[in-house]
Amino acid sequence: MSSLKNFWLPRRAFLQSATAAVLGTLGGRSLASAREDSEPPAAGGSSGHAAGAPDPGAHDMTAGETAYLPVQTLDVPKLPFEVDHGVKVFRLVAEPLKREFLPTKVFDVWGYNGSVPGPTIEVTEGDRVRILFENGLPEPTTVHWHGLEVPIEMDGVPAISQPEVEPGGRFTYEFTLHQHGTFFYHSHGAMQEMLGMLGLFIIHPREPYRPRVDKDFGIVLQEWAVLPNNTIPNTLSMEFNWLTFNGKAGPAATPMLVKLGERVRIRIVNIGMDHHPIHLHGMQFYLTGTEGGRIPEALWYPENTVLVGVAQARVIEFEAKYPGDWMFHCHLPHHMMNQMVSMVGPIAHAGHGVRTGGGMEEGMGMVRQGNALSEDLGPTFGRGMGMAASEKPLSNLVGAMAQPEPGGHGQHAAPADRGGRKRVPGFPQDMFMVMDDEVAKPETYGLAPGWTGAMQGMMTVVRVLPEDKYEEIMRRVREGRVEAPRRTPAETPRPGPGDGHQH
Repeated sequence: MSSLKNFWLPRRAFLQSATAAVLGTLGGRSLASAREDSEPPAAGGSSGHAAGAPDPGAHDMTAGETAYLPVQTLDVPKLPFEVDHGVKVFRLVAEPLKREFLPTKVFDVWGYNGSVPGPTIEVTEGDRVRILFENGLPEPTTVHWHGLEVPIEMDGVPAISQPEVEPGGRFTYEFTLHQHGTFFYHSHGAMQEMLGMLGLFIIHPREPYRPRVDKDFGIVLQEWAVLPNNTIPNTLSMEFNWLTFNGKAGPAATPMLVKLGERVRIRIVNIGMDHHPIHLHGMQFYLTGTEGGRIPEALWYPENTVLVGVAQARVIEFEAKYPGDWMFHCHLPHHMMNQMVSMVGPIAHAGHGVRTGGGMEEGMGMVRQGNALSEDLGPTFGRGMGMAASEKPLSNLVGAMAQPEPGGHGQHAAPADRGGRKRVPGFPQDMFMVMDDEVAKPETYGLAPGWTGAMQGMMTVVRVLPEDKYEEIMRRVREGRVEAPRRTPAETPRPGPGDGHQH
């Protein structure tokens, strides 16, 4: 095939030339173009350079170049490239790696170039791109360019449009971009996708979108099923207990920093098993794009929750009119938790109602011992997490409360109050876990003490800041300064029943 062009550079030579491109020293159509405005790029380290430093994609325009505002993919790097006779050349490597979703929670995943999600590819409509792909996995794979209109031999479907790329093998993808919008790339192996193999592919238009925006963010939604005391996601599971924005679970996801009065764009991409209703607190937004491209302005309408379906992209824009630290999260209740298993409330206690935590084998009727009518093979809640009440009786608190009262008739016979905690049916449910110190970074400076207790799963914060506070945080970002919270988690009280603002 023509796609098997023998265009491979020695690793050192490629890295040297890629570095030169990032520094903006190459001529012709260079790495990226100038920003739409004079605002310094915001923080986040999304381009693999010092957060708050000048973005390598923002420089003075030369003849024939088009201005665009670089997208910030917080917690995910950009993929560098060199220019070879007018062609933008990227090097993409599939490989196993480790990803920390949350401090101390490190998992074995598959991704690209050391990142999950894979590094963001950012280009311009009309560019010709060449992706030098190398397979560092222990099994064959390919790369599909989701939503891109490319020649069939570049489509990345194994056996149909190209041969599989064997372990250690290479393949060259090359095509011209005649679209613009928010797209993505991913393995065309379903289980490989569920292990993390996808990334953003942003194509800026020749002429900037109007109205212009001051901040442009990209977020990839992913979901994972990781059994307790394990590190490898279960790609066969239908239920998930880790949900991430750009490979980070709340509260570890880096907040989005916005200056009061700015116009903001957020590009959201989802490849997984679940749809995600993404909700923004405090402000209304407009849906301005999908995985097919820009939506005509006449079709925009205000909303504050957008459903991002499987294999879809949704682009929203809004005016940051109100100062504050506004939540941005998936509104599915089970997607606002970390390491969630069937372990809350008295229903998890054996002998009361339907058993919880059944694993896949039980759910599929696989009998290892006993008989098909045994209690262990009866109906259960939970699909595949494999965490049964018989294995662990919830938390120590609930386990203690589950003991029958003297003279009682079972686990929840008496409404006694132990240690000041009332034994109410269903208690406990939501847990408030503060970890301000563990996730502190310059972007979290000034957040309320204990803020992390409200953040789990697919959650982050859009920080709309007055100019003075914005500049102060940006200075800390540039300097890499991290300040401890004003209180330790043990000193942070949770609002009581009589206090306001309780959720």
